[in-house]
Amino acid sequence: MTSAPPAVPASALADTVLGRLTEVYPAAGDPFRAQEMVAYMKGAAPFLGIRTPERRTLSRTVLDGTPRPDEADCTAVALRCFALPEREYHYFAVDYLRRHVRRCSSGFLPVARHLVTTDSWWDTVDHLAAHVVGGLVAADPALAEQMDEWIEDDDLWVARTALLHQLRFKGATDSERLFAYCLRRAGDTDFFLRKAIGWALREYAKTDPDEVRAFVETHRARLSPLSVREALKHL
Repeated sequence: MTSAPPAVPASALADTVLGRLTEVYPAAGDPFRAQEMVAYMKGAAPFLGIRTPERRTLSRTVLDGTPRPDEADCTAVALRCFALPEREYHYFAVDYLRRHVRRCSSGFLPVARHLVTTDSWWDTVDHLAAHVVGGLVAADPALAEQMDEWIEDDDLWVARTALLHQLRFKGATDSERLFAYCLRRAGDTDFFLRKAIGWALREYAKTDPDEVRAFVETHRARLSPLSVREALKHL
């Protein structure tokens, strides 16, 4: 059963940001480019047609003079952006959360899950996994128990988030949990899960190449060729 979306808290800051955003972004859109973006992203969402460098310049204009947000502001901005159809608004929200995730408590995790499962595709999910969910878990290691539930989830994007949430942990990576997650989903045939297994292992190999090499060699028969290839790409 799909859970109800989190409530959008009142936020004067979000009112300001969304008011500016929904004026500035559409004015810069390019319908022809928007169709190219829709095709590239396999129809995951409609687009306004704003290239990333231009979008980030516009975002700075939108945020000019605004105060630092608290958790309620972050929640309101993110949920209101993701409620809009065009993908550039989702990108704005992800960038905003990446910048301010340290201002959010462990209680923000259900909001992050909602974002992961809204119009899901790799372009938003992977940044949410590594920078938002990962940031929350790094700040509150008790949330790792929630990741143990996410890796079991039927939603492949939730499971992919669990696989990728330690991407930026480096020496703080819980390798036992990482390897357990990889084995737990090793039998999945989905491309995005197989790719995530390989990516997570490849990233940890930058910290401990011998451990990753030994893991892959021990479990090569269980891992897909894609996962193995990605994991050993730089070893």
